[in-house]
Amino acid sequence: MGGVVEEAVAVGADGGAGGAGSGLDRGEQADGQASPVAGRAEAGASSAARRAGGEGGEPAPRGDEASGGSPTAVPGLDRVAMGGVVEETVPVGADGDAGGGSGARAESGAPGAGTRGEGQVGPPVGAVRAAPVEGGTARVRVGAPEPARWFFGRQRELKALHGDIERAGLNTIAGRRAAHTRVLLIAGQSGSGRTALARELARQVGRRYPDGVLHIRLTEPGGEPVPVERTARDLLGGFGIDVPPGAADDEMSEMVREALAVRRVLLLLDDAHDAEQVDLLLPENPDCLVVAVARGPLTGIPDIRPCTIGGLDAKAAMELLGTFTGSVRITVDPQAAESLAEECGGQPAAIALVGGWLATHPRVSVADVAKRLRAVPEDLGQPQGSRLLARAFQFVYEDLPPSTAGMLRLLSLAPAGLADAHTASALAGCSVSAAGAALDDLAALNLLRPAGDQFEIVGALAPMTRALMAAKDRPAEVQLARARMLERTVRLLQSCRAVTEPDGSPARKKLAALPRAVRFPTTRAAADWLTSRRPALLASARLAVADGELDTLARRLVSALVRALAAHQGTDAAAPDLYGLHQLVLGVAERQGLHREEAAALLNIGDLDARSGRTHDALARYRSALDAGRAANDHYATGRAMESVGGAYQELQDWHRAADWYGRALAQRLSRGERADEARLYGRLGTVHTYAARYGEALRHWRAAAAGFRRLQDLPGQARALSEAARVQEYAGRPEESLHTCQEAVEYARLAGDTRLQAALELRLADTLDRLGDPTAARLHRHASDRLLGTDSSTYEIRSTSAEG
Repeated sequence: MGGVVEEAVAVGADGGAGGAGSGLDRGEQADGQASPVAGRAEAGASSAARRAGGEGGEPAPRGDEASGGSPTAVPGLDRVAMGGVVEETVPVGADGDAGGGSGARAESGAPGAGTRGEGQVGPPVGAVRAAPVEGGTARVRVGAPEPARWFFGRQRELKALHGDIERAGLNTIAGRRAAHTRVLLIAGQSGSGRTALARELARQVGRRYPDGVLHIRLTEPGGEPVPVERTARDLLGGFGIDVPPGAADDEMSEMVREALAVRRVLLLLDDAHDAEQVDLLLPENPDCLVVAVARGPLTGIPDIRPCTIGGLDAKAAMELLGTFTGSVRITVDPQAAESLAEECGGQPAAIALVGGWLATHPRVSVADVAKRLRAVPEDLGQPQGSRLLARAFQFVYEDLPPSTAGMLRLLSLAPAGLADAHTASALAGCSVSAAGAALDDLAALNLLRPAGDQFEIVGALAPMTRALMAAKDRPAEVQLARARMLERTVRLLQSCRAVTEPDGSPARKKLAALPRAVRFPTTRAAADWLTSRRPALLASARLAVADGELDTLARRLVSALVRALAAHQGTDAAAPDLYGLHQLVLGVAERQGLHREEAAALLNIGDLDARSGRTHDALARYRSALDAGRAANDHYATGRAMESVGGAYQELQDWHRAADWYGRALAQRLSRGERADEARLYGRLGTVHTYAARYGEALRHWRAAAAGFRRLQDLPGQARALSEAARVQEYAGRPEESLHTCQEAVEYARLAGDTRLQAALELRLADTLDRLGDPTAARLHRHASDRLLGTDSSTYEIRSTSAEG
C-alpha cells in the first residue's frame, strides 16, 4: 500500500510555478542566510522592540512588567486539540476576539518567544512553549490554570455565569435527569472580549472537570464555518482517539458523543457560527459543561443560558489602557484617559489598538490621541457594533509606513490566519529579515498577535484588512502575492521531505543547491516545523484548490505536502490528512480534465477506504480509477486499478469476481512483459483459487508464480510461492507431494540467506511430517527451526501476503 501513495503524489510535481516566476523569489535571494526554523527570532530587533520609554521616563510595559511580577509557567491552561501539541499559555481577559481559524492552534516557537492566550491582545505575556506530544495527539489536561494576569472587569458577567452553572435546569425542576450537558452562551460583537471572558470562566471552574478543558474554534478566518469533520477530528485527537480517514460526518459526531459520554470535560466552543454547529457537538452527559461563544443567540438549543456583553466599564478600560501606556501617562491626565476609553466604546480590541499606538509613540499625550481619534470619521459601511473598532483600526493603519501597510493587507491571504516571516516575505516580496521586523512592528501595535514563532491575524480585524486589500490592491498584484506564497511553501515542503533522505541521495543533492532560507538543518527541525505549521499548510492547500486560478501550483503544493507528511509521520499516522489532500487533487484533476491525476487520486482514496474497512466505497473508487486510467491511456493506472478491484472482491469473499479481475490485470502485465507484477498476480490468483477450494487452479498459479520469481532471481519469493504450493497440495490430500515441495522451498530459503523464512518453512515441514505419522522427523525439524531463530519456544507460521487479504 505504501507504494501507492508515492505513485499518486508524483503527479504534477514537475509543473510550472503558475505565475510565481522561475528561480528564487526575492525573499530567498535577499535573505539567503535565514533558516526556516529561525522564524522571527533571527529577523532582528524591530523598531517596536527598540521603542523608547514612556512619559516621565517610565518605560512602556512589556510582558510581566505591567503586572508587577515575573512570568511563571502555567501548570496547564486549556486543552488544545490540534496538531499534536498541548498549548499552555497565560490567559488574557481584556482581549480582542478570537477571530477565526479551524480547530485549535498548535504552537511551536523559537526559544524565548512570548505567546499569548486565545483571543488575547496586549503586550506579550511570558508563557511556556507548546511541547509536542508523543503519538501526534494532544493529551487532556487535568486541573485548572493559574489565575490570569491581564483580565480586567467583567465581575458582574462572571457572577451571572457562575449562577447559571449552579442553577437547576428545567429537567431537574421537573424531577428528571438532565438529558444533555449545561450550555452557557457568551454573546457579543467581535472584539468585545467575549473569548477572554469564556477563558476566564473556564479558568475559574476548570478544576471541576478532571478530564480537561478543550478549546475549539468553529469559524474560519474568512468567516466560513469549520466543517464538522475537522472539528470532530480535533476533539477526538485531543482524547487520543483515532478517526478512520474519510469517515462520514454522522459517524464522527457519534464518536464525539461517545467519547464525551464517559468523560467530565469543559468544552469551550469559540466563535460558533450557528446553533446547528454547536448542537452536533453537545455531549449527552450532564456532568460536562459547554461554554459557547457567538455573535448572537443560538436559537434551538434547549435550556441555553445566554450572557450578552458590551464594552468594559470605565475602570477596567483604563486599567487595560494603562498596561500599554504605563501608569504615569494615565495618572497625569485621567480625564483624557477616560475620554479615550469612551471613544473606543470600552471595546478591548479598540483599546488595545490605540494603546499599542501610544506605546510606540511615547511622547504623544493621551489627550492628543483622544482628539485625533475623535476626528477620524466613522465608517458607516460597518455594522453599528463594529464602527468604533473600525475607527481605531483606521487611526492606527493610516500611520503605518506604506510597505508595512501593504504587508498587513496581504496578510489577509495567510492560510488559517497564521503567518511567519517566510509567509510575509513571500506575500510582500521582501527579505525574510525585513518581513520579520515588520511583523514585530504590527504585533507591537496589536494588529497581529504572536502565536509561538508565528503571528496570528486578530480575528476582529480580519474583515477590515480584507476590505482594504480589495479596495487598494489590484487583483493581479494579489494573485502574484498568492503565487509567491504558494511557491515558497512548496520549496519549504520539498526541503522538509528531502532532509529525511540519506546523505548523497539525489534529494539531498537537490536540497544542498537550495538557498539556506529554505533549508532545514536537521530532520528534527523539519519535523517540528511540519507539526507546528500543519494547520496553516492544510488550510493553504484547501485555499489554493478552491481559488481555481493557480491549479498547477495547487497540485505541486498538495503533492509536496503529501510527501512531507508521509516521510515524517508515515502513511498510517498521516492517513486522515492524506485522505483530504487526495480529495483536493481529485477536485483539481476533474476540473482540468487531467485523467492521469484523477486516476492516481482515486486509487489513493480507494486504498485509504479499504484500510478503514469501507470495502464497497473502495470498490467504487477503484472502478472510477479504471475509467480514468483508460481515458488517460495510462497502463500503470489501469493495471493497478484492475488489481485493486480484484483485491476488493477478495475482501468481500467473492472469489469468482476476484479471480476474474486478477486475470484481467495479469493479461495486461503479460502483454507488457512486466515480470515482477506477473509473478505477484499469479500468487494472488493462487490465493483466491485456494479460498474457493479450486486446488488444481491454485496449484497451477502458485507454480507459475514460483517460476516467475525464479526468472527474476528472487529466491525468497520463489521459496514463499513453493511453500504456498505445498499448502495447496496438503489441502488437496497429497501430503507426500506437499512434503517434497516444502523441502524444495526450504532449500531456496537457505540459498537466499533468509533465516526467518527458513525457520518458518522448517515448522511447515514438521507439521506435514506429523500428519504423515513421522513424529521423530517432525521433532528434528522443529529443533532446526528453534536453532535458526535462537529460541526454544516461539512458533512461526508462513503465510502468503495475498492470502492475508
